[in-house]
Amino acid sequence: MGLTLHTSFLPHTDPDASLAFYRDTLGFEVRNDVGSGTMRWITVGPAGQPGTSVLLAPPATDPGITDTERRTIAEMMAKGTYGWILLATKDLDTTFEKIQAGDAEVVQEPTEQPYGIRDCAFRDPAGNLIRIQELR
Repeated sequence: MGLTLHTSFLPHTDPDASLAFYRDTLGFEVRNDVGSGTMRWITVGPAGQPGTSVLLAPPATDPGITDTERRTIAEMMAKGTYGWILLATKDLDTTFEKIQAGDAEVVQEPTEQPYGIRDCAFRDPAGNLIRIQELR
């Protein structure tokens, strides 16, 4: 079928803070930034990978979502259990140090997992979990 990963979605609660985290802390390129205030859709992606992006978007904007669902999404985001993404790097320790220096909330320092992967984890400004695996 020839499918590729094009864009993944993560919610934001503060577009400026999310933009700063993904652009300045993670070093992603800004590909698009539309809207205003909290109703902003920001597309970012890793340099050198123009075909892969993350869409940072306001949560629960679909008119089909009920007020109860909106509250549930807000509660899950506050706990950091709504959105997450998995990234990879060849140098986990250096990557961890750079992201930690950017004042990101550390969830887990670099750890050798029992299932054979070494990774670490942070939260972005909206509470989304960012796990980073070391490529071996």
